[in-house]
Amino acid sequence: MYDQQLAQKASENLKTLRVKKPLIHNITNYVVMNYTANALLACGASPVMAHASEEVEEMVSFAGALVLNIGTLTNAWIDSMLIAGKKANELSIPIVLDPVGSGATKFRTESAKRLINELSIGVIRGNASEVLSLAQEGSRTKGVDSIHSVEDAADAALMLAEELNTTLAITGPTDLITDGEHIYKVLNGHELMGFVTGTGCTATALIGAFLSVDNDPVSASATSLAYFGLAGEKGAVHSKGPGTFQIALIDALFTINEEQVRKGVRIEKRPR
Repeated sequence: MYDQQLAQKASENLKTLRVKKPLIHNITNYVVMNYTANALLACGASPVMAHASEEVEEMVSFAGALVLNIGTLTNAWIDSMLIAGKKANELSIPIVLDPVGSGATKFRTESAKRLINELSIGVIRGNASEVLSLAQEGSRTKGVDSIHSVEDAADAALMLAEELNTTLAITGPTDLITDGEHIYKVLNGHELMGFVTGTGCTATALIGAFLSVDNDPVSASATSLAYFGLAGEKGAVHSKGPGTFQIALIDALFTINEEQVRKGVRIEKRPR
């Protein structure tokens, strides 16, 4: 039985987002900058991609949320993330972290853990292997792709969410969201989403957008991922393959209305 309260909340979050058009500050990777910016515009947010250390503190002061993504990582970018993140914490602006490829290299894993240790992170969104790398020494990933299933990471995510006092959103064919107490599964999505570079990063950016209008990280994560997955389902109807799908996905994010979201999202509450 799908959670009707969260379905209604997904609709309300999208409506509020489109009315308020909050600025979402992204310090993200070169591979996905254009696509995630377009996705944020399509859902109703106002994106900015700013990573220079000289301006991030000022820029984040205007934002509704800060999205940190370590996909194309350098020490200078980590420094900028810490500057922006500390300012966001000072101003109670929520932060979402995408630990892209954590577990693949020592540099990525240590950088992700440094951000988690030095900042108060509202949501960490990753695939199962990335999340496991934060919880277990020696866990490995295959580049930025997951070699573990969402279920593999579920128990570790519960413990890690409690330990870090944060919300974890693990994405895959089925998404799992937990803060260590509540557990939700999102069943929306389409297999073509795995054939377009940056859909995971886009999911993170959309969590940031929803978190700017919904102060409950679990609710913001579950509703944004369900909306994104629903857009994937609708975009796939008009697609011949990954090339046409990535455009159709952006179109679907823009054209889906609040009533379609309320009726179409599939979110389940899972017993702990």
